Amino acid sequence: MEHTNLIQDYLLNGLNAIGLSVTAQSLIFQLSALLIILLVAWVSLKLSVILFNGRMASFILKSQNKFDDLLHKYKFFKRCGHFLPAITLYLLSPLLIEEQGLLAFLQKSAVVYVLIVSVLVFSALLNTIEASYNASNLAKKAPITGFIQVGKLFFVIVVGLMIVSNLLDKSPLLLLSGLGAVTAILLLLFRDTILGFVAGIQIAANRMVNTGDWIEMPKYGADGDVLQVGLTTVKVQNWDKTISTIPTYALITESVKNWRGMSESDGRRIKRAVYIDIHSITFCDQAMLDEFSHIRHITPYIELKLNELRDFHQQQKIDTQDLVNSRRLTNIGTLRAYMLAYLKAHPKVNQNMTLMVRQRPATELGVPLEVYCFSKDKNWVSYEGIQGDIFDHFMAMLPVFKLRAYQRVSDRP
Repeated sequence: MEHTNLIQDYLLNGLNAIGLSVTAQSLIFQLSALLIILLVAWVSLKLSVILFNGRMASFILKSQNKFDDLLHKYKFFKRCGHFLPAITLYLLSPLLIEEQGLLAFLQKSAVVYVLIVSVLVFSALLNTIEASYNASNLAKKAPITGFIQVGKLFFVIVVGLMIVSNLLDKSPLLLLSGLGAVTAILLLLFRDTILGFVAGIQIAANRMVNTGDWIEMPKYGADGDVLQVGLTTVKVQNWDKTISTIPTYALITESVKNWRGMSESDGRRIKRAVYIDIHSITFCDQAMLDEFSHIRHITPYIELKLNELRDFHQQQKIDTQDLVNSRRLTNIGTLRAYMLAYLKAHPKVNQNMTLMVRQRPATELGVPLEVYCFSKDKNWVSYEGIQGDIFDHFMAMLPVFKLRAYQRVSDRP
């Protein structure tokens, strides 16, 4: 109280010295005291800015620790500097202000100021933790963006209740007890938040979708890499660089195609067919066999099959000129053998994964010869190049085997 009177005396003497006859209860004194309080708070704010953005910033940027660099990036220290003027306002007000209404207003304003700054500081800290976590390998296994957002939301709600209780001079517990009446409204307001939070727990626990995964959800027009798994939404950058936003809970309630298994495997699947014109399929005559026997990849196959057929005819006592009962090679079967041998010799095809060339049921487009194998290189551009080179070769080899690819011919000019 002695300090209060001393400071007030200094202010009263100063005002009287300039010709103003005032008392501690006069309006001029109260306004002068308020101006001094705000001026001191403003000076303290400028000092905190110089401290946290000046010397401390240079020290932080020179340190080897990366975490404090992230704290500086997300303005953690700068926001902490706002505590100083708030504390100054709260402590200096009772020393100069005697009018109880104005004093209560200033102190409540200081408390609200501190609470708002606390939200900003806590948010900066959580942003730093999230950025530090996302830079680690753990982020690819379990994203925490949703939990960070839940933490921010929870803290904002708590601080909001404290601000209201401070302004109304009521206990926060009393306000909480009154929330029961509006629970249904709150559930409607925070429906997506609650669903997203529950979905986020399941997604993280089961590693369903991680940041960086390639996912497809045609319903939402999403086909690309996951940028962020948030509390209420998941952001996907499509291959055309557009951004699709998906409700987080949709990842556990609807069909999602995740390509992570391909990315973590030893190869990327090639599954494409060449459609053969059924009218070009025929038995191989001797001239064709002689020509095929000079093709590098199927020379062993031709020899093996001819010996097999010769033994079969001898055992069954079938004349090779008997076109009905004898077995003969076909040009499409020989092509299929060639395609398989070519793939087995291809340096960019993974030989340790499924590799086959199969004939699918004939359709109105011809007879499909489907290649099923895996490229060693999973990069999209390289993969398409490998796949294209393989089928370029197969298409060019069709005339060698006296075959034609099916192509629908239109009668329209």
